[in-house]
Amino acid sequence: MKISSNGLRFEVETAGDDQAPAVLLTMGLGMQLTAWPDSLLQALVQAGYRVIRYDNRDIGLSSHLDQLGVPHLFWQFIKSRLGLRLRSAYTLQDMAQDALGILDGLGVQRAHVLGVSMGGMISQRIAASAPGRVLSLTSVMSSSGAPGLPGPRPDVARAMMNRPKSRVPDEVVDHTLEIFRLIGSPFYPQDMPAFRQHLLDGVARSYHPEGVVRQLLAIMTDTRRHTLLPCITAPALVIHGSSDPLVPLACGQDTAARIPGARFEAIEGMGHDWPPGVAQRLAELTLPHLEASHA
Repeated sequence: MKISSNGLRFEVETAGDDQAPAVLLTMGLGMQLTAWPDSLLQALVQAGYRVIRYDNRDIGLSSHLDQLGVPHLFWQFIKSRLGLRLRSAYTLQDMAQDALGILDGLGVQRAHVLGVSMGGMISQRIAASAPGRVLSLTSVMSSSGAPGLPGPRPDVARAMMNRPKSRVPDEVVDHTLEIFRLIGSPFYPQDMPAFRQHLLDGVARSYHPEGVVRQLLAIMTDTRRHTLLPCITAPALVIHGSSDPLVPLACGQDTAARIPGARFEAIEGMGHDWPPGVAQRLAELTLPHLEASHA
């Protein structure tokens, strides 16, 4: 379904009883709502929750903002290293307002918010800026954005700066698979044929790399989020992989340390993805947190 929020149109899918407690799922950089593992969605619905997932702005079937132009990513990276001010087309706070507007459109007053990577950052901002709307916060493989935290492993950073050779689906997927080979979970096997087909299906649904660049710049310019985390009052769970080469473990630890009363859980051998074994562990950790928070 399409829902209007913050002047844009968003593709939204829901599952479960409309009267059940809601869980709002916010995905990471460049990822569509279809990236959520089916096993996690099913576990949430079977536990009695209404699951809400959506395409972030500039991605998937939600509004694309190509009229705002495409920043030169390498130049922006150089500016950030030199300490120069960056300007983004929109902010992560704008994206938090997108999510709140989606809840409004669905008639949901309060929800559990769960986000991964960039989605964790957006969820942190929702919890900090609209505490009355949040039943609980779950931040997965994300960061506080505080100065001095470690960045991606050098080979991962280089791979993230590269682009596919063309927009041909197979070449796009080959490029994506190379990134996931670098950032994947070493202790959890991935069904590669099924994963490749999943990625091909995603490209067929929507492929919008220009939006990824604008989203990435929104992350790069979100330099004050860490100062808001002490304001979060919702029960918080921070989950991070011990083997994450994109957003290192210290980033999750710092996030939990800044949120009053937050619980931190490290998943040994988890990288920056969610193969079946990781999805199962996420469900095992998240469901008790939601139940305790809702009670």
